[in-house]
Amino acid sequence: MSNVDIPHWKLPSQQVGEFSITAISDGYLGASLDFLANIAPTEAVRLQLAAGISEPASIHINCYLVRGRGRTILIDAGAGGFNQWGGELLANLALAGVQPGDIDTILLTHAHPDHIGGLLNAAGEMAFANAELVVHQRELAFWEDDGHLGQASERARGNFLFARRVFERYRKNLRPFTANDVLPGISAMPLPGHTVGHCGYRFESAAGGLLVWGDIVHFPQIQIARPDVTIAFDQDPLLSAATRTRLLDVASSDNLMVAGMHLGALGFAHIKRSGNTYAIAYET
Repeated sequence: MSNVDIPHWKLPSQQVGEFSITAISDGYLGASLDFLANIAPTEAVRLQLAAGISEPASIHINCYLVRGRGRTILIDAGAGGFNQWGGELLANLALAGVQPGDIDTILLTHAHPDHIGGLLNAAGEMAFANAELVVHQRELAFWEDDGHLGQASERARGNFLFARRVFERYRKNLRPFTANDVLPGISAMPLPGHTVGHCGYRFESAAGGLLVWGDIVHFPQIQIARPDVTIAFDQDPLLSAATRTRLLDVASSDNLMVAGMHLGALGFAHIKRSGNTYAIAYET
């Protein structure tokens, strides 16, 4: 885990125009550094330890609470205890003064289990009964395609079946989208590679923009310095690396604040470029 601890009474937040955006931790998942490609595990460990991360294979899970324009929005819902990952979202939402019934919209970056596990409660029913579930049509179509399911590995097959169960529970509240404008003041940005319909959500104001970029990185201290490093969870590793490289260039050039589901407990950062290398600078 990071050497940075966030007091529960001070959740990381940013104001962008009319929207208040707060990072809400769901806890952690464990993933072997052997899952990374294009880097030796020993080098990956070295980079993590050099950044002060005492548990190099631990991945923090963020969700983002968005309040403004009369809405209470959640971007992703964490793992919810799936595979014994995360499960802290509801307790941390309560610290922000929000109950599950207050959430009116859930924007999904993609449908991997550490992003949708929290959508179901212990009984397997909707955890957010009043929420519209908004997901890119390409993402929905991928997980519901029997051809893709038939070609999936055993591990991936479990992810397919879980995603289908979530979508079925929310069917009456489900809104697939194809255009980039998903809500007033919030636009979707396609970021393909990690999954076919993986996308981020962008907020704009006169003072500058913010992009919640989903899973552009899983290990930020490794993959921002080394954008060619991919992870076994990527559906298309080459495209994922290309998307990451392009986005790091945009974020650094435009001074765009970024937020990410695995960016770390601080939740928000800028990307700094020096020559051909990038580094993360957290907002504190």
